[in-house]
Amino acid sequence: MPVNRNALIRYRTIDNCLQNRYKKWTLDDLIDACSDALYEFEGIDTGVSRRTVQADIEMMRSNKLGYEAPIVVVDKKYYTYSEKGYSITNSPLNQQDLQVLGEVSALLKQFKGFGHFTDLNEMVSKLEDKIYSQKTHSIPVIDFEKNDNLKGLEWIEVIRKAIVAKKVICITYQSFKAREASTFCFSGYLLKEYRNRWFVLGKSHARNSPLLTLALDRIKTIEQHEDAYRENTQIDLATYYDDVLGVTKSPGQHSAEVIFWVDSANAPYVVTKPLHHTQKILKEQEDGTVFSIRVILNFELERELLGFGGKMRVLGPRILVTQIKKQLIKTLDNYDAVGIDSRHGG
Repeated sequence: MPVNRNALIRYRTIDNCLQNRYKKWTLDDLIDACSDALYEFEGIDTGVSRRTVQADIEMMRSNKLGYEAPIVVVDKKYYTYSEKGYSITNSPLNQQDLQVLGEVSALLKQFKGFGHFTDLNEMVSKLEDKIYSQKTHSIPVIDFEKNDNLKGLEWIEVIRKAIVAKKVICITYQSFKAREASTFCFSGYLLKEYRNRWFVLGKSHARNSPLLTLALDRIKTIEQHEDAYRENTQIDLATYYDDVLGVTKSPGQHSAEVIFWVDSANAPYVVTKPLHHTQKILKEQEDGTVFSIRVILNFELERELLGFGGKMRVLGPRILVTQIKKQLIKTLDNYDAVGIDSRHGG
């Protein structure tokens, strides 16, 4: 059954809404969300009719598109999925989906090779492999890094839209260290991915609050708020993370030259996969190679360096050498503990 692009946008929008179980969705809410999505993606500002969204819901419930979405109405008013975690995106791709993906892939391939679109190469490869495996019902021939249990991905589009529209969001957030969640208004500036984990950089509206980097997997709820959006006047977003390995950084924090030695057996790996784009070779020796990078000293840097174990030795700066030594001593203490508890694998 032919489905046009606008209908696909509405289906995806309704699906995104119903996945958010922290909000109660009335039919009017779904109509507004679909109207906003069509305006954002297609520039259509005429809105969506009640009958259209009702028909979309029935289509999603049916097997005509292969969805058979378990959409129910609670208290005769609120729409939701009866199955927690359900999404039409988890359904097998139908012919219409494959046709649309094929068209997108063909369009993106036209930009492969252009300097400004080098990031598209991996995206196109992923897309083509997905289309091929779905059409032929075969095992994918490309196995990209992924984390199927990753939390917080449902917030990416919500936050992206808020940043683009310069809208304030009200976030309920609980860090790993906090005993309880807290709720605050937030103006977002930049979404950042690091090792399959997503973060948002922005400003809390609390008095004298610094720039915050929030992990999306620690967000409990997000709602739009009518507070005035607070523009970024502190940093250059295009270059803010250039001197960072990871995401931990404070405005005004200065980078340092980190010098480290890697043994001869592992140096080639560091050469072919640099720790940071500033990496340089300072000296090649018989037993190994001395490298340098210029980065902010943070937790992620320490974790990266410690991951090499005895294959690496940090040479400077002194404050980092001291910190690495402390961590290694603590590691040895963990192994030297008297009488290893059998309950922990001993």
